[in-house]
Amino acid sequence: MSLSDSLAKLNELDLADLDFENVGSWPIAGRAVLWLLIAILTAGIGYWFVVLPQIEQLERAQLEEVQKRQRFESFAVQAASLEVYRAQLVEVEQSFSALLSQLPSETEVPGLLDDVSDSGLNSGLSFDKIQLRPDIVREYYVELPIEIEVRGGFHDMGTFVSGVAGLSRIVTLHNFEITGDDPSALKMSINASTYRYKGAEE
Repeated sequence: MSLSDSLAKLNELDLADLDFENVGSWPIAGRAVLWLLIAILTAGIGYWFVVLPQIEQLERAQLEEVQKRQRFESFAVQAASLEVYRAQLVEVEQSFSALLSQLPSETEVPGLLDDVSDSGLNSGLSFDKIQLRPDIVREYYVELPIEIEVRGGFHDMGTFVSGVAGLSRIVTLHNFEITGDDPSALKMSINASTYRYKGAEE
């Protein structure tokens, strides 16, 4: 029986007439269609349960490869710049040591008060008060506030402020208030602060 005859018979057959318990008796076209359906179903099941998970695993592996490659390139750049970073670290440490040397230790604070007093007296001012206030502990350093009250001329006060700014130790001046009507006899209240590095025990 030719294929064309089988197709003609398949067209004439109703599905109800097909015997599913004896597929071998079907026309060749009917068996070919059944085989094709089984092949498609098998391929679909194989793709869904075997191929698709492997494709997803491959995509994850490719993404991980890209991320690791980027990390490697970043590390390679850092490794190439290691000597530059070391030189910068040495420079930062030297700068930090220089700044620390400008911070008074607890034993140097009286000397610093003397320097502030000398600066005021040399500027022609008279002191009403120069007094240490309680320490203020910050995260990395301790602030040592100093309350100052002086009397004198306006220009003398400017000279005093300039002299304090020129001290070898770090001293900041803030919250100043000048009172009086006579420019040659004014009163200035000012807060000064110096700092010291906070030790490990603190």
